[in-house]
Amino acid sequence: MLDASTQTTPSLTSTPTSPSTEKTHTTPDPTPTPSYFPRTQRRPPRLAPGFALLLNTWGLLNTFGVFQTHYASTTTASASAISWIGSTQATLLLVIGAITGPIYDRGHLVALLACGTTCIFLGHVFLSLSTQYYRILLSQGLLIGLGAGCLFVPSRLGLATGLAVSGSSVGGIIYPVMLYRLLPQVGFAWAVRIIGFVALATLALPLAVMRQRAYPPARVRALIDRAACTDLHYCLFVGASLLVFMGLFVLLFYISFAAEERRIATEHMAFYIVPILNAASCFGRTLPNALADRLGPFNLIAPCCLVVAGCLFVMVGVRTLGGLVGVALVAGFFSGALIGLPPLCFVGLTADQSMIGTRMGMGFGIIGLGVLAG
Repeated sequence: MLDASTQTTPSLTSTPTSPSTEKTHTTPDPTPTPSYFPRTQRRPPRLAPGFALLLNTWGLLNTFGVFQTHYASTTTASASAISWIGSTQATLLLVIGAITGPIYDRGHLVALLACGTTCIFLGHVFLSLSTQYYRILLSQGLLIGLGAGCLFVPSRLGLATGLAVSGSSVGGIIYPVMLYRLLPQVGFAWAVRIIGFVALATLALPLAVMRQRAYPPARVRALIDRAACTDLHYCLFVGASLLVFMGLFVLLFYISFAAEERRIATEHMAFYIVPILNAASCFGRTLPNALADRLGPFNLIAPCCLVVAGCLFVMVGVRTLGGLVGVALVAGFFSGALIGLPPLCFVGLTADQSMIGTRMGMGFGIIGLGVLAG
């Protein structure tokens, strides 16, 4: 009996669980937690600031074909050496943009915008004072490239939004025309300074209105996703894109120079070939993105690669102005698609949605090395 009583005593004398205690385990804490806006969910992208950012990152890069022609006629550097300036700018835009992704996720958006804006403006100021090749390389290739990398943070919606992406093409139309019109009136130094002031004024918009709420530490993207290195489809796409980008900027950098060198076009018309190419790329960066939802980005990007490669071969035999303009229009449209579609491809290759930013940054960082090699 004693053993039985001792065995039953705990059940008779145990303290019952209070309702309040049970409630804490079965219902969530009613105290609201600090909310935040994930970059890819509740908050729609602001098109005007995004447009301004791409206007002064990719847009300035798309202008380099005009600088290539100008430097070829005013400096003793070879065409190959001059193209290193644009290649350096493009590489830093992509590589630094991949590195600044985690900085952005930690809530330092305003610091990135301020740093990028300052570098781009000072780069134009120093470029206006540069008369030697190495100074041009440091100011336009390095400093402006660093600034563009701070402003270009690869993200799913920022790049996949066609209207914002078109800002890069608009910059490639406006800035070359500005440079060509200002050169005979105020000279190279002041023409570059005016472009710098325009960039400063337009970048004031995102600097003034773009803000970011604090993110939980768990949502900060990693710089490298090791699992991506064993993902065969991801590695094949990045490797193929690296090869594509090695030749993608050849026409953009050299088409104006080739038109004048071969005497296909007058100096006046040669300068306008670059804006024509960029005008076509504006449609190439928007229309294929709209079709990608139905046809799939991979089904579109493969034919675009073939067309751009064909334009490079056709350019070798072009001897008339009409043929040159035709190549510029076709190559501009399909090269624009090759820049606008890769972000959608990265999204399709990433099963874990939280790793999209990381994989996109890794991919663009590797692709940027291809631009430098090309």
